[in-house]
Amino acid sequence: MPRLLLVEDDPALQFTIQVALEEKGYAVDAVSTTDEAIERLTGNAYPIVISDIYIDQRTGLDVLNAAKSKDPQCSVILMTGRGTVETVMAATRGGAFDYIAKPFELDVMLDAIERAEASRNQEDEAEEEEELPETEMIGSSPAMIDIYKTVVRVAPTDVTVVIEGETGTGKDLAARMIHRLSARSSQPFIAVDCGTIASTLLESELFGAVRGAYTGAERDRQGVFEAANRGTVFLDEIGEIDLNFQLALLRFLETHEIRPVGAARSKTVDVRVLAATNKDLQRMVEDDKFREDLWHRLNVVRIEMPPLRERRGDIRDLTRFFLNKFNDRYHRDVKLTESGIKALQDYTWPGNVRQLQHLVERLSVLADRIDAASVNQALTVMESREKPVETLADAEEDQIRRVLAATGGNKSKAAQILGIERKTLYRKLEKMKL
Repeated sequence: MPRLLLVEDDPALQFTIQVALEEKGYAVDAVSTTDEAIERLTGNAYPIVISDIYIDQRTGLDVLNAAKSKDPQCSVILMTGRGTVETVMAATRGGAFDYIAKPFELDVMLDAIERAEASRNQEDEAEEEEELPETEMIGSSPAMIDIYKTVVRVAPTDVTVVIEGETGTGKDLAARMIHRLSARSSQPFIAVDCGTIASTLLESELFGAVRGAYTGAERDRQGVFEAANRGTVFLDEIGEIDLNFQLALLRFLETHEIRPVGAARSKTVDVRVLAATNKDLQRMVEDDKFREDLWHRLNVVRIEMPPLRERRGDIRDLTRFFLNKFNDRYHRDVKLTESGIKALQDYTWPGNVRQLQHLVERLSVLADRIDAASVNQALTVMESREKPVETLADAEEDQIRRVLAATGGNKSKAAQILGIERKTLYRKLEKMKL
């Protein structure tokens, strides 16, 4: 068994991990600071290093760099309770073997060490660190850490990715992050909502059309795939496309050739395709509603975005992020309280992160502080938004006026903040003689 270096400033966790490893037969050198860790690494070559990220004035990334400088083949396993896609990216580019979110089961740690042992003879060269892009993917839950790890691994490749998840879980954010971390980041990223385009128009939308191809085609029209050449196309709600068009999409994925509607010849484009769906495509294949060959061609790598109710630990950070954004946008200074966070964490969030964002935006305009009372009141309004206009209280008129003032008269944004349909807002405004 190899001798391992453990770097953990929490005495209880350090003791727990050390005992578990020693019971498995490993010899463990345990330290509590980055200075101690780097001193140990200066004088010793460890095949495996396990380190927390946030330790003291320096971080586990410094330990990672020191370990790799001493031995490029060293397998470094990083742990953190505050992970982001940025830290995952830095760790991956620095050559970390694995990245584990706290809290974790000891079996997860042991599995990572066993995998590191099995592959420690393989060279793992560190890449030069790059400036990291900004992102709205927020969260440090184990589920999100797994997504960050997958995104970082697939982004530099041209592999096709299917992103699954309920409405509002952030599938589009995952797709944009893959593009931003890829070699195509300076080229176009074009998102297409397949569910909003009629099947008869989807072919010309994606492949383009030549003049005279159909009534009203008075000039050549460039399709999305050609417009995104050397970039990325994100096909959202891929499960909505017509069975007849699925064959055309399959041919494109296999050949990267497009033939605009009415054109005599094809042309080649260089496009990476990412797809997303809130449907069970495997079930659709079984029900003959989605082509099996297209499913296999798309499903090279699958990312499953977790619903918000399964990552409640991220609600605090998400709420803070959204509140800071909307306070800046609307020139407000709304405060977030612990009771408000608790109320948000207790809710089931059928609309996921998108619903949370809309609720925080609403509260940033209508409330002075986000506490349990304001959260519960806003949720009550949201849940009753389908009620007829006639049943709404007269006091809502005041809210509508305040929201319209805050949005500069933007009715679409006001309807979103109020949690009602735009046409419902128009009816209200007509009744109010506004």
